[in-house]
Amino acid sequence: MDHDEKAHLERISTASLYAAGANAATIEYSFRIASRHLTGSSLLELGPAEGVMTELLATTGKQLTLVEGSSLFCEDLRRRFPNATVVHSLFEEFQPERQFDNIILGHVLEHVLDPVDILSRARGWLVPETGRLFAAVPNARSLHRQAAVIMGLLPSEDALNEMDRHHGHRRVFNPEAFRNAFNQAGLAIELFGGYWLKPISNRQIEDHWTPEMLQAFMRLGERYPDIAGEIYILARNPGVHHAS
Repeated sequence: MDHDEKAHLERISTASLYAAGANAATIEYSFRIASRHLTGSSLLELGPAEGVMTELLATTGKQLTLVEGSSLFCEDLRRRFPNATVVHSLFEEFQPERQFDNIILGHVLEHVLDPVDILSRARGWLVPETGRLFAAVPNARSLHRQAAVIMGLLPSEDALNEMDRHHGHRRVFNPEAFRNAFNQAGLAIELFGGYWLKPISNRQIEDHWTPEMLQAFMRLGERYPDIAGEIYILARNPGVHHAS
């Protein structure tokens, strides 16, 4: 395992905030969307971290394989999900012996060194034609990022803010760059969408919003994907690789 990347993941895992507040609500809503499209019996989750999504995926009855680069998270995942196969590995070093009906990448592609490489690998791990890959990432064009640029708090929509750096993000995708990564990886995009119409920061929301407000704005994001706080893609392995 690449020692620099492993150390990077361990640093993130010791101070992770993905299971807290509005972040947890976004993961739960992301599951709602992903669950509409689940198929077959097997499911691979890449980068489960604290297992917020995993807890929900475990209710689907699918055979779960969890690939996580942090040993700290892997220990916790093995304890909480004894029926799942937990693999401590970088995605770049993962070599499964089978293909999967479903692959979930929730808040993964903004972290990795090369998103196209990871998607290309995942394409090979996905059952051709009938399998489905679901990936969700923060959206650079989110309303709150556009407002931050106007207010002078961010130099550009795709610049990394303080929370991005805390989470170990390496980039913030806009919708075009997100779709382009899938196209370059040879995956066939079936659906592009969004959720979580986010006008202000997580801290402001958590201090002042009710749970009902949070859920309403999650739903509104599905109506306005290009400016939603989170964007997602549902894709399949077409079986024939198209060179990038």
